[in-house]
Amino acid sequence: MKVILLQDIKGTGKKDQILEVSDGFARNYLLPRKAAIEATAGALNSIEKSKAAAQHREDVKKSGAEAKARELKGKVVTVSARGGESGKLYGAVTTDQIAEALKAQHGVECDKRKIELDEPVKSAGQSTFTIKLLAGVSARMILNVVLEKKGHSESRQ
Repeated sequence: MKVILLQDIKGTGKKDQILEVSDGFARNYLLPRKAAIEATAGALNSIEKSKAAAQHREDVKKSGAEAKARELKGKVVTVSARGGESGKLYGAVTTDQIAEALKAQHGVECDKRKIELDEPVKSAGQSTFTIKLLAGVSARMILNVVLEKKGHSESRQ
C-alpha cells in the first residue's frame, strides 16, 4: 500500500515522504496513529501544493532579507562606552549594546546572537561586524565606538 507520511517515523521515513509499505503496517500502525494517509491522487496533489507554498514563502523571506542586507551594508552604528583618556575602554562593547544601537539608529530588530564581532572591541574607534539576517544572508557593518563624556566633575582636594 502506498502511503504519505505525516510525521517522521524512526526506521521508516521522513515527513511528506511517499512510501510503499505492507498493508498490515499501514492499517494497524500508521493510519490509526494518524502518522500517515493513503497516497491518493488528491492527497499527492495537496502535498505538492503545500510544498510549493512553503517554497514560495521561503523565497519571499529570503528576498526580503537580501534587500535588508543591501540596505544595511556599510552603514555605521555608533555606540558610546566608558573608557580612559587613551581611548581604551573599561570593558568591551557587547553584542547586546550593538543590537540596541542598531534598533535605535536604523530601526532593525536583531537578536544579539546574530551579531558577530571579528574580535572583542576594547578601544574607541571604528571596527567592523557582521549581522546575520537569515541563513546565508548577512551584512557587513561599521561599528563606531565613542567615549562617554563624564557626567560629574571631579573636584578633590
